[in-house]
Amino acid sequence: MAWNDERVELLKKLWAEGLSASQIASRMGGVTRNAVIGKVHRLGLSGRATPAKPQRGCRHHEGDVEDARLLGEEPPMKPIIPEPEFAAPVVLEGGDLATVATLKGNMCKWPIGDPTSDDFHFCGQPTPAGKSYCPYHAHLAFQPSAQRRPERRPEPARLAPSEAHRRRAAG
Repeated sequence: MAWNDERVELLKKLWAEGLSASQIASRMGGVTRNAVIGKVHRLGLSGRATPAKPQRGCRHHEGDVEDARLLGEEPPMKPIIPEPEFAAPVVLEGGDLATVATLKGNMCKWPIGDPTSDDFHFCGQPTPAGKSYCPYHAHLAFQPSAQRRPERRPEPARLAPSEAHRRRAAG
């Protein structure tokens, strides 16, 4: 079916009357709804706004807060969410922080810091045979999904190697 001038004028008339593309297609015959939509678009005919749906229920308006202030009432305050409390950092004894160059097979490969900074390193704690992480970091990496939390735990604090040696010798 070709769009001749007569059919285009009929399309414009029916569109202006507010008929849907499906209704226009059935009245014109030999044309699909999608063909009507395409032609309307190519002709640049004005889109028709759908009437706004009435809102249900009552909503809180800014004017209500202003009215409360004029009456001397204080508007309700939003609750303040307390900051999450983190556990104290875990102190790991022994093991030195490792770089990529000093990392060995039996050392914890848990990355610490930003890989693009010069301060980036790995945990370096001794690991069980065949494992990639020390027990502490393995616990963080492999916890069941029910125990996962969105907040981050702080990195463990480290004892100086001499302090760690002194504690091992004393204990």
